[in-house]
Amino acid sequence: MERERLRQFLEFYQDLGIASLYKREAATEAVLPGVIPAVIHEVIPVVIPEPVTVMPPTKIPETLLPLAPEGDSLLKISQDIGDCRRCRLCEQRNKIVFGVGNEQAKLVFVGEGPGADEDAQGIPFVGRAGQLLTQMIEGTAAKEGIPLKRAGVYIANVVKCRPPENRTPQPDEMEICGQFLFRQLEVIQPKAICALGSTAAKAILGTKEGVTKLRGNWHKWRDIPVMVTYHPSYLLRPYNQDAKRESWEDLKKVLHFVYD
Repeated sequence: MERERLRQFLEFYQDLGIASLYKREAATEAVLPGVIPAVIHEVIPVVIPEPVTVMPPTKIPETLLPLAPEGDSLLKISQDIGDCRRCRLCEQRNKIVFGVGNEQAKLVFVGEGPGADEDAQGIPFVGRAGQLLTQMIEGTAAKEGIPLKRAGVYIANVVKCRPPENRTPQPDEMEICGQFLFRQLEVIQPKAICALGSTAAKAILGTKEGVTKLRGNWHKWRDIPVMVTYHPSYLLRPYNQDAKRESWEDLKKVLHFVYD
């Protein structure tokens, strides 16, 4: 800043036709009382310094951090979760509900979070919604001629602890638990993922769209195809007959894609 101001002053004097400036120096001889000291003037040519070019800072290329550590496994993920105290959901939970099923599954179902039955047993989808999911998987597979039982798929939730009163998980809770879900998906590397309900869809796809708009079409998570459909608990409500039919259609599409 000072250098720039000096350059502007010197340009001003040069425009006035002044080619030299004089710098006043202190006297170099001893001064006697009543004698005016001699003053030496140094002639300084006017030289305008070159403008300083400020180079933009070098941009450091962004490096994507690995989603999971090298050599990751479901066992290591479970160990890393440990007795998790990373968010408020730990305060009222009974058991951490990690996931269940075939660790080499071609199809993974992802729900929202544990309910009361899941919290008591530590296994996802064992309550009424879980029983319906089992019927959907095995019944649809049997009708379509696909030899598949529930044990052949893998089932997990976005959050591993039961939210109080089964409320919807908060964004920060989903973010903290989501890192472990994503590691599970990376380790299993299924051929497809079925997201059950809007919470699972938002966590996996990073979208704000609802199930109605997302269902029936293929999406992707890290190059893995994702099908969104209704959560089984939603289908248990008596007035959702159309949603039941649509869910069976979604499930048939997933099963044929994965197992044909």
